[in-house]
Amino acid sequence: MLREDKALKLIEIFITCDDFCNVLTQWQMQQGTLPTIRQGELTDSEMLAITIFYHHSGAKCFQYYYQDWVEAQLRSYFPKLISYERFVARMPRLLPGLFVLLKWLCAQGQRTGFYIVDSKPLAVCDNHRIQANKVFAGLAARGKSSMGWFFGLKAHLVINQYGELINFIITPGNVSDNNASLLPELLADLQGQCFGDRGYLTKLFAEFYQRGLHLVTKLRRRMKNTLMPLSDKLNLRKRGLIESVNALLTSVFDLEHTRHRSALNSQINVLAGLIAYCFHDRKPSIVIPVQKRIYP
Repeated sequence: MLREDKALKLIEIFITCDDFCNVLTQWQMQQGTLPTIRQGELTDSEMLAITIFYHHSGAKCFQYYYQDWVEAQLRSYFPKLISYERFVARMPRLLPGLFVLLKWLCAQGQRTGFYIVDSKPLAVCDNHRIQANKVFAGLAARGKSSMGWFFGLKAHLVINQYGELINFIITPGNVSDNNASLLPELLADLQGQCFGDRGYLTKLFAEFYQRGLHLVTKLRRRMKNTLMPLSDKLNLRKRGLIESVNALLTSVFDLEHTRHRSALNSQINVLAGLIAYCFHDRKPSIVIPVQKRIYP
């Protein structure tokens, strides 16, 4: 039997997915772009809920999760379940809905004026098997992180001090953190302060500052030192919050593994894992002290 807390989380995820699918269908009808694909017995909202709940289940193999858990314990929640093979064959149709749903959940995050930005490498195979990997040919690329070289993708994330996801972009692994076309899209419409590591040193600093976003980073070696307010220096040390989020995405939500047999379904796995994190009740967070101004 499903534990009560897990059952409530499954119901919460399904209600959100069902409401989202209904709103999306109404919008498509108004725009005249409603797809003509016949709706199966298992609805898209149910498939979304099953795919997202996988990352809350603790299972590390989707086949085991579906055959030994969903079909055995969740049939009362999904009475019109289809076979595992049929479910996997229908999963690619979920990709647009997962992307839009995640963007909508990011828009719900609080705009507090305090943000942390970082990139998470998503290796798709061991470095010794790069030449033999054909699944991600033309999609993944070699990149370098603080842990060394890898072959795969990058998840560029922005969070606030409450650990809420504010924005995301998925790119090949060779896209740098301070890419001139990436940063404006990743930090769009944000105002306040954004803290990052040395990889986010950019010539766009003045452009961000003019529109109300102060990008604070560490300096590279042999760079000329500049004065920094003490509050910025202290807050820069709290950048480790996003490292805690990245560790949670790997250990709990199974965002990264090297067993993908489909590049399309790997994107579904990443998006579903990020959505599952948005439903996590105990996100890492920090306390930002209120700075008191002392007037003469």
